[in-house]
Amino acid sequence: MSLAAPLWRWTAALLAPVLRLHLRRRAARGKEIPERIPERFGHGAARPPGRLLWLHAASVGETLSILPLLGPLAARDPGLSVLVTTGTVTSATLLARRIPPGLAGRVLHRFVPLDVPRWVARFLDGWRPDAAVFVESELWPNLIAAAARRGVPLCLVNARMSVRSARWWARAPGFARGVLARFRLVLAQSEADAARLRALGAAATCPGNLKYAAPPLPADGADLARLRALTAGRPIWLAASTHPGEEAVAIAAHRRLAALHPGLLTVIVPRHPDRGPEVAALAGDLPVARRAEGREPDPDVALYVADTLGELGLFYRVAAVAFIGGSLVPHGGQNPLEPARLGCPVLAGPHTWNFAEIVARLEAAGGLTRVVPGEDPAGALAEAVSAMLTSPGRGQGQAGAALRVAADEAGLPDRVAEAILALLPAPPADAVGAGGCVAAAPETSGPPVSRKVDGSD
Repeated sequence: MSLAAPLWRWTAALLAPVLRLHLRRRAARGKEIPERIPERFGHGAARPPGRLLWLHAASVGETLSILPLLGPLAARDPGLSVLVTTGTVTSATLLARRIPPGLAGRVLHRFVPLDVPRWVARFLDGWRPDAAVFVESELWPNLIAAAARRGVPLCLVNARMSVRSARWWARAPGFARGVLARFRLVLAQSEADAARLRALGAAATCPGNLKYAAPPLPADGADLARLRALTAGRPIWLAASTHPGEEAVAIAAHRRLAALHPGLLTVIVPRHPDRGPEVAALAGDLPVARRAEGREPDPDVALYVADTLGELGLFYRVAAVAFIGGSLVPHGGQNPLEPARLGCPVLAGPHTWNFAEIVARLEAAGGLTRVVPGEDPAGALAEAVSAMLTSPGRGQGQAGAALRVAADEAGLPDRVAEAILALLPAPPADAVGAGGCVAAAPETSGPPVSRKVDGSD
């Protein structure tokens, strides 16, 4: 038996006071919602009647991955309620905005409890899920072990295991097997991920990547019309979901491009909107405006910092080309399928391991251009952007190729939903109507977020 599991459990229990302080500090920085911190201690259960499926998605990317599952799950089981837990405020906000109106009463949200044994136990005792689905690489040992001990069937969907993470888990092979073997169903997002997961003890298969099945990012129609009117005739390029170090490169690239492309508008969308003031400060003497301050990209604005949440779909629709952030710095890249679905040509740097299989397919199809920074990252980025701005036909051809790749796996959410529902226990006899359908759980009023709960832990 591996000693890592009890060591993790004891360490988490001992760290509980420190974690409380950590949460308060996060709340002071806007990283937690103060009145909802008790959810991190397992409080706030409000289990609806009927069968309950628990979906856990860490942050924005994982939340976007499960959105395509909600419709098929609800359609196949009309009596099913879904609890979605996340770990970030941005993912909770995104979920509240993106849940289809017809499902709002059946999809609840809570922040996931931290992996402290008594907090995990309180959460599971309160919600009593009939099955649990973890997304991508969310492997919290205490949470997983406690759910398994209660007989909750576990599933890992769109599972991802990077080379670096696999090496880390391989240092404690018994611990890795003990965690992964608890999952009855492991559906990897690529064959390479499946192979690494199998090497660590998971019974993994690869049905496909749910990221291919996500719907296009939304955009408010009125905002889109206004933005197009304000920027009509201007060449526009977008640096999307950028990380520290990339904004300075994008701004330096703008300075090189401006002389070649009169009226150029550079839009930067930082991955974390709270970095908006920091990004704007990098502009120096360039005319800059921040969306979070209510400013618009007027004709005299050269650099527009879109430091708001959930509006990438708006800017992908107006940009002639988009650079995907997290790829010029060693972060691993963000999702290149988001611009591809909207017909926006895609540029990416060398660091794309978070989406290695997707990037490889896009490159093979001619749907993505690599930016090789070398000793002059700004020059390399400017050259790639300029090539798209000066050759609209090239950009359209690349966008078409990317769109065809993004359209793959259209039926995957239905297949994954069926596999997940097979893990659920049969509904009680009194929940089945005369027509054989499961009776729908009563809808709850209000948004799919927690009401205030008692602050004790």
